Amino acid sequence: MFENKTLLITGGTGSFGNAVLDKFLSSEIKEIRIFSRDEKKQHDMRVHYNNPKIKFYIGDVRNENSIRDAMIGVDYVFHAAALKQVPSCEFYPMEAVRTNVLGTENVLNAAISNDVKKVVCLSTDKAVYPVNAMGVSKAMMEKVFVAKSRNSKNTIITGTRYGNVMASRGSVIPHFIEQINTGKPITVTDPDMTRFMMTLDHAVELVLYAFNNGKSGDIFVQKSPASTIGELAICLKGIYNSKVEIKNIGIRHAEKMHETLLSKEEFMGAEDLGEYYRVAADNRDLNYDKFYSKGSTKVELKEYNSFNTHRLSEIELKELLAQIDIK
Repeated sequence: MFENKTLLITGGTGSFGNAVLDKFLSSEIKEIRIFSRDEKKQHDMRVHYNNPKIKFYIGDVRNENSIRDAMIGVDYVFHAAALKQVPSCEFYPMEAVRTNVLGTENVLNAAISNDVKKVVCLSTDKAVYPVNAMGVSKAMMEKVFVAKSRNSKNTIITGTRYGNVMASRGSVIPHFIEQINTGKPITVTDPDMTRFMMTLDHAVELVLYAFNNGKSGDIFVQKSPASTIGELAICLKGIYNSKVEIKNIGIRHAEKMHETLLSKEEFMGAEDLGEYYRVAADNRDLNYDKFYSKGSTKVELKEYNSFNTHRLSEIELKELLAQIDIK
């Protein structure tokens, strides 16, 4: 699949980039380029992996020149660079726009001008029915890459959308574990709040599925189980044999009680692929009269969210937690 090919990962010093490196460094891939603005994390990765296949590029997706230069000779791109913290984006929404929306456009322009063969853009469940700045910016990111895909003849552009990646940067799990280890109360926003649960390996598998099966403009969603935050806290207490208090602190800025991976409108036309859903791009042009057809107006509107998906039992949640490094 990647034999003698060059892969560039934007935001490659994050959890996803490290997971990709762990999976592909032993393969026949020619080169993996890590593009990010964090020189300290790049240095740490350089020391940790000590592998000549990895090349590091300091730059920012906000700067089209830096990403274009880094993309010369690249075959494939995984676009993971983003501002992801919901409360931070609420206070600095234009920063989210500059990175998540304009930065994505810069990445895609650079990929198209360098004849990159495939680009996979990583999105989030917060892009569906967004109620916060981070979600709005990622929803716009999706619109940008779908629009670009219509005219990118030599570059296939697809996307993935997934929820909480367990124990990744920004996940609540390391925070809960730190509170347990220090004897502090576990601070839960709302015990009935639900979140999708998937491991980093599952996130990488989803991106690879989109890479291998996607047509330009497609968005792929992996079917994922969910848990309430309260059940997650109780489960972690049991794993660590802890007696710390669970303290409800209330919902933070712009948080949702339940996250959605497919809107009602998307779910109606999504293709069920077993473990995944595929949402194809609407490639009609603006001359809607050409596409008018008479049909039934009765449709079943159902969304796919963290409340109506499979709810993990305590045993299932412990088994999933056992797959990740939560020490």
